[in-house]
Amino acid sequence: MASIISIQNLSKSYQRDSFEIPVLNNLSLEIEEGEFLALMGPSGSGKTTLLNLIAGIDKPSSGKLTVAGTDIAKLNESALAKWRSNNVGFIFQFYNLIPVLTAFENVELPLLLTNLSKAERKKRVELVLSVVGLTDRMYHYPKQLSGGQEQRVAIARAIVTDPTILVADEPTGDLDKNSANEVLTLLDRLNKEFKKTIVMVTHDPASAAKASVKRHLDKGDLV
Repeated sequence: MASIISIQNLSKSYQRDSFEIPVLNNLSLEIEEGEFLALMGPSGSGKTTLLNLIAGIDKPSSGKLTVAGTDIAKLNESALAKWRSNNVGFIFQFYNLIPVLTAFENVELPLLLTNLSKAERKKRVELVLSVVGLTDRMYHYPKQLSGGQEQRVAIARAIVTDPTILVADEPTGDLDKNSANEVLTLLDRLNKEFKKTIVMVTHDPASAAKASVKRHLDKGDLV
């Protein structure tokens, strides 16, 4: 399989006053198309920083980062924003749903930036809500849903644009065991049935067990 994400000699550090704080150290990693990768490691190991770099939320201090053939480290902010909207689906720990919008409206949000007609948007939203098993909840508001259902709405929102990669930051971190299992089963299905490339940050071995590949970060180094 070809690498969909290629990371070569990547380093990231942050400036705090006169101090430079290194977070990732000369890191190289290849992620194949269709892979489900779990990034594990202790708090402060650089997992979320690496995820943010892959997703184009942040830029490396040095090194090369190619995603789906694009060296995203070289893109300016406006080009990077356009690239993100076309290529990346985000799944967060705390769902980030808008409380005054229904499940349908939350999922539709990314499509409002596209050229799809209202009818096309409706068809796409209904399709992904059926994939996550929430057809009967599409007109409910977040406060009317369980935590697991909210996260499934968030996953539907992440996949509605058919992104190249899905990035998930502790997607089960705020869920009970049953809801977490539902979400992990859904991610597994998106990977195996829909061939989605998924990069997931987790500290939970049970969550990581769903992934096809596990990598550990420790103090900015892949071990």
